[in-house]
Amino acid sequence: MTTSATARAFASLRVRNFRLFVIGQIVSAMGTWMMVVAQDWLVLGMTGDSGTALSTVTALQFAPVLLLTLYGGRLADRFDKRRLLTVANLVSGVLALVLGTLVLTGAVRLWSVYGFALALGLVNAVEIPARMSFVGELVGAELLPNASALSAAYFNVARIVGPAGAGLLIGFLGTGWVMLVNGVSYLATVVALRLMDPTRLRGAAPGRDRARVGDGLRYVARRPDVLVPLALVAAVAVFGMNFQLTLPLLAKTVFHSDAATFGLVTAAFATGSLVAAFAGTLRRDRPAQRLVIVSAAAFGVAEAAVGWAPTYGTAAALLFVTGLTTTHFAQAANHRIQLGSDPRYRGRVLGLYTLILQGSTPLGALLMGRVAEHAGARATFVAGGLCSLVAALVAVTAGRRGAEASPPLAEPEADSAHRDDETRSADLRPQR
Repeated sequence: MTTSATARAFASLRVRNFRLFVIGQIVSAMGTWMMVVAQDWLVLGMTGDSGTALSTVTALQFAPVLLLTLYGGRLADRFDKRRLLTVANLVSGVLALVLGTLVLTGAVRLWSVYGFALALGLVNAVEIPARMSFVGELVGAELLPNASALSAAYFNVARIVGPAGAGLLIGFLGTGWVMLVNGVSYLATVVALRLMDPTRLRGAAPGRDRARVGDGLRYVARRPDVLVPLALVAAVAVFGMNFQLTLPLLAKTVFHSDAATFGLVTAAFATGSLVAAFAGTLRRDRPAQRLVIVSAAAFGVAEAAVGWAPTYGTAAALLFVTGLTTTHFAQAANHRIQLGSDPRYRGRVLGLYTLILQGSTPLGALLMGRVAEHAGARATFVAGGLCSLVAALVAVTAGRRGAEASPPLAEPEADSAHRDDETRSADLRPQR
């Protein structure tokens, strides 16, 4: 990568508030992915590798996102996002510490794991749309594609390091200690949020209108160029993006892996996602609808191929490709939706996007859990991939209207108090 390309790839890191955000999120996200592995391993160990129990935990964790994330997007448009994120991360940290303590003391029961999953889902229904729309306030519209791609990059760095580290820690210390580490990791995000300069945030001040959910839904209904990728995300998310359920089942029931090996399988998937995320940092414009649809089709083919993988090594290689196509599709859809949305509605639009992408997980988890119980873990990959491919083919026809829709609405130009750090600090060299 040339010097100019490298500069473009990391352009949004010139903004100090975003740098702080990234540092905090990397630490917190690594803890979160360690928690995912620990929770899955705990449930499988408590239930004799029950796919139904694992799918129930997944469904409980994401059901609140399905039911409440539109309200969470309303809160993000109406209130201070930095404050919402601070409270959400503190609550999530306390929940993880409580569950970890229950595990270490031997008092944990399956119902308590279910309760933790449900409570975390309630927090996520507010935190996710607030976090996604907050990125735009940190960097502004021009740097939003780059910042969004870098956010996916650090998320996938965490998805590589977190599961691999969790597999080793589970082997040496057990799942309880991993959960405690996750609880403490949330403090990194809280500290980063409190160190930010609120005067340098971009976007409309919160609380200027009633920010009604219905207004956001009507806005999306009038924008076919936003509605079509949202519909495609819905289909792919329900049938194909159930990796929190399908990856541990594939590792343990098909290839009979231990916790450490499971972490490596997850890392292979995340490495592919990381490659796609870094490639996305070079994007500067709103992606075309065709790119979103082709990405979904490529994802479907890759995921279906995992189900037919004959060996562990082949499966890991195909999971790398699956991770790459997953992130490429999700980023392309996110950028098309977010860059096509009026900033006044962005929190609610991203709340709807979150509802579709993650709120559909309970439906997909329960559906694929049944498939796994009756046909095995391989069938979940084959069925999910083929359904995603069909959805992409259907979107080709539906997308013809959306592709020619009105151009994205530009974010209001920031005033001089909201310019990035490089501009504001030009007379204060040297910088950190």
